[in-house]
Amino acid sequence: MKTSKLGRVFADLHLHIGRTESGQPVKISGSRDLTFFNIAHEAAVRKGIGLLGIIDCHAPGVQEDIANLLESGEMEEAQGGGIRYKETTILLGAEIEVRDEGCGPAHHLAYLPSLADMKEFTVWMSRHMKNVNLSSQRIYVPAGVLQREVKDRGGLFIPAHIFTPHKSLFGSCSDRLDRTLDPMLVDAVELGLSSDSYMAGLIPELDGLPFVTNSDAHSLGKIGREYNELLIAEPSFAELALALRGLSGRAITANYGLNPVLGKYHRTYCVNCGELADEINAAGRCAHCGSLKQVRGVMDRIEELAFQAGRNKPVVPDDRPPYVYQVPLEFIPGVGKRTMDKLLDRFGTEMNILHDAKVSEIAQTAGEATASVIARSRSGTLNLLSGGGGRYGKVTSSESRITDSANAD
Repeated sequence: MKTSKLGRVFADLHLHIGRTESGQPVKISGSRDLTFFNIAHEAAVRKGIGLLGIIDCHAPGVQEDIANLLESGEMEEAQGGGIRYKETTILLGAEIEVRDEGCGPAHHLAYLPSLADMKEFTVWMSRHMKNVNLSSQRIYVPAGVLQREVKDRGGLFIPAHIFTPHKSLFGSCSDRLDRTLDPMLVDAVELGLSSDSYMAGLIPELDGLPFVTNSDAHSLGKIGREYNELLIAEPSFAELALALRGLSGRAITANYGLNPVLGKYHRTYCVNCGELADEINAAGRCAHCGSLKQVRGVMDRIEELAFQAGRNKPVVPDDRPPYVYQVPLEFIPGVGKRTMDKLLDRFGTEMNILHDAKVSEIAQTAGEATASVIARSRSGTLNLLSGGGGRYGKVTSSESRITDSANAD
């Protein structure tokens, strides 16, 4: 598919492989149904997502699955980079853990143009990694060395879920990006669940970097939980690279993600009593039970970093694409499997239901209540209960609106 006409493409760039087709584990916590083919089929047929990033393609077993699909003719290599299935292109990526001296662990995403490139990258990683067959494994080189290796191979380098409390750049690694990475070699940063562009605007180091929002899916149903809207000529590695740089008319035109209030790490959480720590005393103890065992929430971490940087108001550049609070269909009360199947039978894909289908027609299929929630989701007027400590927030039936996610309870 080659054309110079630019069009809308939805992209989810962080998806895990649970098992290979032969049953070999890749992401232990991922669903067994998450194979390379199943992800491609789910995205192309049910989700309506045109560009995917599968970030376990460094695993030799996954590469064998890809080679078999290419040989059978079910898939083909895209001219601009990636693997084409129907109208969807899969980018070949890897999620890699790094721990620099004096820093905590952080995960980074690397994408390479072709299967041959990824195979060569696997050979290099295997010299510095204990088990290259599994997902998100630690590599025993500094982050800067990994970053240059990816860029020298013509790849894209994106720090993953940068604020989450477990294994992320700002959540567990360091207070500054430039302590471990070269900012000039960062192609974008992944906001991750529990943060948005407004919150990230409190961190001066991020002002000049593109933001991406991705699902980090560990099951087929979670594909497209968060995603990006791109203006590109075709779904491919080369077109994504142009969109991240804003070149030749290509662009990220919107980031779609959960309102941070729904994110499972939005608020600080007490491990001992299970309560969201709305208040922590001067000694760092939970106001509910007095425990020191806290999982620091994204909102609280960002406020800490902003204070260190001397910024008390977010900066959102004029060229920053809008961050749209998108509630996935699975979060909407009343949308179970039967209702979902009815909606897909009528409207084709989840993206069509969320973005384009008429509310009146949704009501005919799923009922007035469900249609009303989808309509309020589009307008940003849903009422939400905060998440934290690994638990997602919830959509409630009230129609009151949360307008400032950074300050919302």
